[in-house]
Amino acid sequence: MASSIPEMLRAECKCEDMAKCMLGLKELDISAYKKLLENGPLTAEQLGDLLERERSTAYRSLQNLISAGLVYRETKSIDIGGYYYEYVAIEPLQVKRMIKKTIDEWYHKMNKLIENFDKELMK
Repeated sequence: MASSIPEMLRAECKCEDMAKCMLGLKELDISAYKKLLENGPLTAEQLGDLLERERSTAYRSLQNLISAGLVYRETKSIDIGGYYYEYVAIEPLQVKRMIKKTIDEWYHKMNKLIENFDKELMK
């Protein structure tokens, strides 16, 4: 992935690249999100199996996705007592709205900084 905005503008970026950049996600996080979309709610262990990774690695990815707002956790009861968590991906349309909102906020912030660029530069 490109490391600067001019590089990104020159490169052929994919939607995944933009989502990783705007939401602070890693490649594995995107793969985990896709698996949840494809398979429906999953436990961290089930997701780890699908990703061919350890449960703890899948869990870290799930935590990243929860922090980014792409996944939420549901508590499920076990008949004999106890509980476990299933993780659910939000719909891609919601993700699209989140990314658009983030881009809009970033754009407005950058425009404000540009307004004061010459003054800040000369401090």
